[in-house]
Amino acid sequence: MRLSFAISIIFTCLLAGSVVAVDTAKATYLSSYSWDNSAPWFGGFSALEISADGRNITVLNDRGVILTARVSRTETNIDDIEITSSARVLSSTGKTLRGLGADSEGLAIAEDGTVFISFEGIHRIAHYNRSDSTTSVLLHPDAFKKMAINGSFEALAIDNQNRLYTMPESGLTAERRIPVYRWNGRRWSQPFTLPKSGEFLPVGADIGPDGRLYLLERSAGILGFRTQLRRWDMLGGQPSNGKVLIKTHSSTHDNLEGLSIWRDADEKLRATMVSDDNFLFIQRTELVEYALPD
Repeated sequence: MRLSFAISIIFTCLLAGSVVAVDTAKATYLSSYSWDNSAPWFGGFSALEISADGRNITVLNDRGVILTARVSRTETNIDDIEITSSARVLSSTGKTLRGLGADSEGLAIAEDGTVFISFEGIHRIAHYNRSDSTTSVLLHPDAFKKMAINGSFEALAIDNQNRLYTMPESGLTAERRIPVYRWNGRRWSQPFTLPKSGEFLPVGADIGPDGRLYLLERSAGILGFRTQLRRWDMLGGQPSNGKVLIKTHSSTHDNLEGLSIWRDADEKLRATMVSDDNFLFIQRTELVEYALPD
């Protein structure tokens, strides 16, 4: 997230009122956990992946730092988070990413543990090598080069066929729809679009254990952030039966950007989201969880 937007966030947060009720007609709010750490790189978390049992997380911030952590929890609450590793995301030649090149925003982890990262400053998707922290950029079409700075790939997801899905935060089709790009291991295609929803912009995505596409969206206004979570069935590689699961009032949560969908011990769907505090003292890093309907 760039400086101009961060400045607007300062005014947003200073003017934000107290937390108001969330519409839980389609999802049930479970808990929020405020997470803090003294490390200088801590904060700015834009992406999250959680293990099948909800006990381990991989988190990515927007300054090129990726970390893993162990989550201690009761049934509906996160009680503690212990960081177990952290690393700088490096270029293909092992150099530290800097400036626009370090604006890492999206995270997707395949079933075999392969990690992919999306970048918003210089628009690209890359494979992340856990062994040495280097990245290798996937081939990208000309369409990626034309996207707006601070307006491309915050959302990244992977399905059980190892196909990646991403979409720009801003930049609609001529029909005012959200273009979705898919990587099949060899090339990118643009197989479908999604309807835009008001002022909400895509900031996170996941393919759930139910095989459905989940899209986390954010709207920022003078009274604070709003969050929306939508879901689509994926039939024959195409989205259908779209539903809004969560839509909050302003200031219900902080700047939620990362999303991971999983099933708890009772086999109920759960959404875990993480907020990007933009390294501003007036914001906070929080993990927020909702129970979702099947």
